Formats: sequence, C-alpha cells, structure tokens
Amino acid sequence: MAGVEVRTLIDGGQPAEQTAHALAEFFAPAKQTIEIAIYDANLPPDLVDIVGDALRAAEKRGVVIRLAYNLDHAKEIPVPPPAETNPEVMESLPFPTEAIPGVPDLMHHKYVVRDGTAVWTGSTNWTADSWTREENVIVTVESPAVAALYREDFEQLWATRIVASSGKIDNAPVDGMRAWFCPGRGEKLAHRIAKAIGSARRRVRIASPVISSAPILATLAQVASDGKVDLAGVVDATQIAEVFAQWHENGNAEWKAPLLRTTLARAPFSGKVTTPYAPGSVHDYMHAKVTVADDTVFVGSFNLSHSGEMNAENVLELQDPQLADRLAAFVDEVRGRYPAVPLTGDSG
Repeated sequence: MAGVEVRTLIDGGQPAEQTAHALAEFFAPAKQTIEIAIYDANLPPDLVDIVGDALRAAEKRGVVIRLAYNLDHAKEIPVPPPAETNPEVMESLPFPTEAIPGVPDLMHHKYVVRDGTAVWTGSTNWTADSWTREENVIVTVESPAVAALYREDFEQLWATRIVASSGKIDNAPVDGMRAWFCPGRGEKLAHRIAKAIGSARRRVRIASPVISSAPILATLAQVASDGKVDLAGVVDATQIAEVFAQWHENGNAEWKAPLLRTTLARAPFSGKVTTPYAPGSVHDYMHAKVTVADDTVFVGSFNLSHSGEMNAENVLELQDPQLADRLAAFVDEVRGRYPAVPLTGDSG
C-alpha cells in the first residue's frame, strides 16, 4: 500500500541501534510539530544519544515537541508487564511532557505524529529489550488524513490526562485504511477483528502476547473447531499461563478458559516461554500484535485482550494482499521458532 512501510523485529535478530536510527530518521524531516505517546521509554545512554539528539535537533529547528507517557502502578501479575519509564527523566526533557495515569487502564500507545502528515506506530516500546529481545512490528504511514486522527487522539489524552476519555475518534476509512483507538472504540474493534476472523475463507494468522477478548476468543475457538480455515498463531506462553491462573483465581472469567484452551489445542499455536517480569530482568516477551484474516491486516499496540479494549490503544486496519502475505509470513516465522503452547498445569 502506498505510503505504508512495515519493519519487523525478532528476538536476537537486529541491533538496537538499527531501530534507534530509524526513529531518529523519522524525526529528521519534522518542520512544525512532533507528538509522542509512549507507554514505556527507558533507553540506555547510547540509544538516548541517538534518539535524543534527533529530538534536540528538531527543537533547535523550531519544531514544537510534546510527549505523553504512561505513569503506571505496580501489578501483582503484570499482563502486560508494567512500564519502567522514569518520570524524573521525562520531566527533565527540554519540551512539554504529560504523565498519563495508568490507573486502572494503561496509556499503552507507542506512536509518533510528525507535522500532522506522518505516523510511526505499532507494538514497539522505546527500550533496548524491545528493539533486540522481543518480537515487534513498527508501521510508518505517510498520510495527512491518518495523521489527523492520531493527533486528535493525542489531543484528547493531552487535554484530559484520562485514558477513559480518549479514543472517541471517527473510524471511517481514510486513504484505504481505518484507524481504531481504544477505549473509545475498544469494544467495536474487538468485534471488528472477530468478524474478520470469522469471515476468513483462506487463512488467519495471530500474533498476540495474550488472547482474552470474549468475542475474539469465541470466534477463534469456533474457527479452530471447524477446521475449515488455515488458522495458526503465536503467543507469549508465560503470559498465557498467567492469564489462566488469573482466571482460575478470579472465578468470574474462568468461563473463558475452555475457549482459549480449544483455540490453542485445535490450531497450531506456538508459545514463547519468556522471562517473568521482575525489576531489572530481561524483557524478552513475544510482543507483536498482528491479526491477518485473508487479505485484511490489523496491526498496532492492541493485545487481543479484554483489558486492551479499555486501555489507550491504537490499531491500523488495512486491506492489502502484499502486506497481509508479509505479516502472515512474519507470524509463521516467529511461531516456527517456538514450541506448541503447553496447556498442562494451567490452573484448571
């Protein structure tokens, strides 16, 4: 699709400097404005120099820069793991920043709007581990119409600092794609993805750390049971085990467990066994968030989860056979690296 570029990251597949330079190059053409909404920004000094120098150079050119970041609270079982952004570092930056309270719902975006004409988005946080040890997808879009929607979402967050008040953005097609924002369109997005999966006639590919959205789970379980469509995917096995444990402990959501178990057992889903979150631990999660249904692609920051519907998230929906082929191949490449998801000992 014209104006759309995709970059994929795999565990151990690329140096962090590669992504840092790509981000710096995205900043470089800015002449007027840069808006940044980032869940987790915690780069080591060498990467800070690359990204920070590009932002400082933009500011010297007169570019107005604003940055919104998630200010999280501790979670007993972090799915997704909490951000490690240092508020003191953010507040020391030489341009305006806003901490968006991630209580109870996360400011989970990872996007940049440049000059109201271009967008950098996807699943990738600004950390060295995100750029070297995780599976991720980055999408850049050259489209004033799409950028205007992202800027509208940013302004909602910036003005209110309330996640629940954001995402009420028109999702009509522009330039051949739809931009979805949660929580304002979270429930509709989940049903949209479920409908695309249920309507697929050839293939469905899923990459998501967890899967807990009821309409998506129900549809996946049905498609997996029918066995008529080439369905396959990859998840984060460690976080899936945490989800099963949470459902068992909570009780109210345990009815979802058979749906997830059916999906993972009846379709070839692989699971990356990752390092459980702990302060200072390596973050090697299977972090990509992609759904391919025939030639339709959903890609962004949205886990296929119920909590994702309520977080501040964004997804691009695109109809493009070549992009769908490429991202389906990416999912297959990632799932080929890992074993089937273990379903024993998952608390019920």
